[in-house]
Amino acid sequence: MEQGFNRRRFLLSTAGIAGGLALPGAPLFAQSANKIRVGLMLPYTGTYAALGTAITNGFKLAVEQGGGKLGGREIEYFTVDDESDAAKAPENANKLIKRDNVDVLIGTVHSGVALAMTRVARETKTLLIVPNAGADEITGPLCSPSIFRTSFSAWQPAYAMGQVMAEKKHKNVVTLSWKYSFGEQSVAGFKEAFEKAGGKVVKEMYLPFPNVEFQPYLTEIAALKPDAVFVFFAGGGAVKFVKDYDAAGLKKTIPLYGSGFLTDGTLEAQGDSAEGILTTLHYADGLDIAKDKAFRSAYAMAFKMQPDVYSVQGYDAAQLFAAGLAGVGGDVTKREALIAAMEKATIDSPRGRFTLSKAHNPVQDIYLRKVEAKQNKVISVAAKALADPARGCRM
Repeated sequence: MEQGFNRRRFLLSTAGIAGGLALPGAPLFAQSANKIRVGLMLPYTGTYAALGTAITNGFKLAVEQGGGKLGGREIEYFTVDDESDAAKAPENANKLIKRDNVDVLIGTVHSGVALAMTRVARETKTLLIVPNAGADEITGPLCSPSIFRTSFSAWQPAYAMGQVMAEKKHKNVVTLSWKYSFGEQSVAGFKEAFEKAGGKVVKEMYLPFPNVEFQPYLTEIAALKPDAVFVFFAGGGAVKFVKDYDAAGLKKTIPLYGSGFLTDGTLEAQGDSAEGILTTLHYADGLDIAKDKAFRSAYAMAFKMQPDVYSVQGYDAAQLFAAGLAGVGGDVTKREALIAAMEKATIDSPRGRFTLSKAHNPVQDIYLRKVEAKQNKVISVAAKALADPARGCRM
């Protein structure tokens, strides 16, 4: 039976670790009184701040539901604001790995930052669980036994949307995204499915991250008059884009579609401008799943707000790590057995149960959702048990 949420303990855990930083090489158990050291490297400022907070909340909620423990061991948190800055990522990751001697690294949102983290984790053989960033390389060419993901690849929701838009008989489509790895790979995944089904991408548009000056692109879309538009944006950029698209009068004449990040965690700010938008993602509002109903209730009680896909991914990162710890009796030094237990796990997620591919990416359902009354309501399953192709993974 799930335990109630201990608000006092949660607040203490999120208050930061004052002092107590271990000397490099000091015995783990002496350092932390048998606590598991969890490094959270996520954005807590800037465009993706709300996403980093949601992931953190989800992870810590799962720990609380385990009585404040994972695998029978208490948890000690170490946090770094990655600022969504890829240039700072190696230094920030090494702070947690070498200074704080964390047992597991959790991060991050921005794919450019996550790619840098992945390279550091591979070099140092640190256990890394990616709770959001979808860069295909993470479970592709950079795959590693010690690197796992509890979210998605860029390819998964975008590929599913390519199929959906083809089924809706759209023939000529314009795409628009920020020009960084996740945006480009989202467009590539969409294009692969859409063109395989006979559609055509008449123009791919990109703007630098995190630029939100959309007007020139909206003007060009209006001139091109495509059947529909597919985009990737998230966070604050998604809010502004959806509002600008509506204000430009395009919503009424050219249907807007996107990977689910366009409308996840953003609907309050987007208001009526988001109404009716269709997106694809591995989570949705209105799922008839008992685990999801329990999760949403517990999250709302703990944080006085509704969860979103980011909080689910954080929650599942903790569940995956817990599965590994359970397989080794909480002994993180049994690395191979810990990894083997994580690989074999079936995660009872609020999104629905999922397993992991050989490349350590979720094999999961992708839902078609429609924005109705500030919710991403599930319409159907756009792709059942969709596995990323993991191109370039040699594991």
